[in-house]
Amino acid sequence: MWTISRPKVRAPASVRGDKRTSPGSDPRDGRSEPTARRNGSTSFVRVGEQNGQALIHARGLVKKFGELTAVDAIDFDLHRGEAFGFLGPNGAGKTSTMRMIGCVSPVTDGTLRVFGLDPMRDGVKIRSRLGVVPQLDTLDMELTVRENILIYGRYFGIPRPELRERAKELLEFVQLEERANDKVEPLSGGMKRRLTIARSLVNDPEVMLLDEPTTGLDPQARHVVWDRLYRLKQSGVTLLLTTHYMDEAEQLCDRLVVMDKGKIVAEGSPLELIDRYSTREVVELRFGEDRPDDLGYWTDGKVARVESLPDRVLLYTDDGDAAAHALHERGLVPESVLVRRSTLEDVFLHLTGRSLIE
Repeated sequence: MWTISRPKVRAPASVRGDKRTSPGSDPRDGRSEPTARRNGSTSFVRVGEQNGQALIHARGLVKKFGELTAVDAIDFDLHRGEAFGFLGPNGAGKTSTMRMIGCVSPVTDGTLRVFGLDPMRDGVKIRSRLGVVPQLDTLDMELTVRENILIYGRYFGIPRPELRERAKELLEFVQLEERANDKVEPLSGGMKRRLTIARSLVNDPEVMLLDEPTTGLDPQARHVVWDRLYRLKQSGVTLLLTTHYMDEAEQLCDRLVVMDKGKIVAEGSPLELIDRYSTREVVELRFGEDRPDDLGYWTDGKVARVESLPDRVLLYTDDGDAAAHALHERGLVPESVLVRRSTLEDVFLHLTGRSLIE
């Protein structure tokens, strides 16, 4: 099992209780008020974020590109400390939503507030409090790993001595300290992705926007990135991510929405969505040429739904062993039987369909 000692990277200022001095915001405009913690220490909560008010609030949010409606009147809220995901196929509107939140794409219609601010008027202030991991890495390939963080940090006006120390902590956090003086170009895809995450943390963000953070990575690299993101969440960073990997959504997200064709079609925690839209277990059956027509009959009514695919048949049921036993009791013997737990992928395909639509 892959393990590592607790990273030295600092928790974000909103968790530590520091007053923020990011560029684009007045240090006197920290808008922080002390609140008591259980251990008697003091933390700070932003005015306007008390009583559960959302860090990001969207109602009837629309994004159009000419005649194309990429985001179609969606509603959602992101609260401090949670990991929230947009799950959907390519073209569902996930990235368009993230770009509006990141203040790089104007809202066509509806309401969007980030930290209680209007992205149209307060883009600089909002961006100074966000960390952004874009879908494609935008690293400077000719610079070293450390230089990528140092130069990016200068855009936020961070003093050089503090920036050098912060770069050291961040490279330790993403396990790249031994590659600090290497050029970026020859790094593996997983290393580049971890460097992009480290660079996005240089301004000590309150919210991280992660657009498909592990696309194209091998399984080992994906799990390393997941571990880093989980540790960020533990330190108090709020995560907002898009993904089309079901296991990634289950691993990282406290709550998510499923998007399809620009609309939100479901919302809840991974377990809530599985409970609502699927069954406890799924039986996968593979047959030869003699596939029966009515498997609902053969299972003696022990399944909630039957889905016939070209290569197999899926039986959605709360008791997979009982359904499989019913088949054998009636003399039906498939070539193979697999009983597994229902997953978020079953929910996703049920809600968005199995056909490939570009």
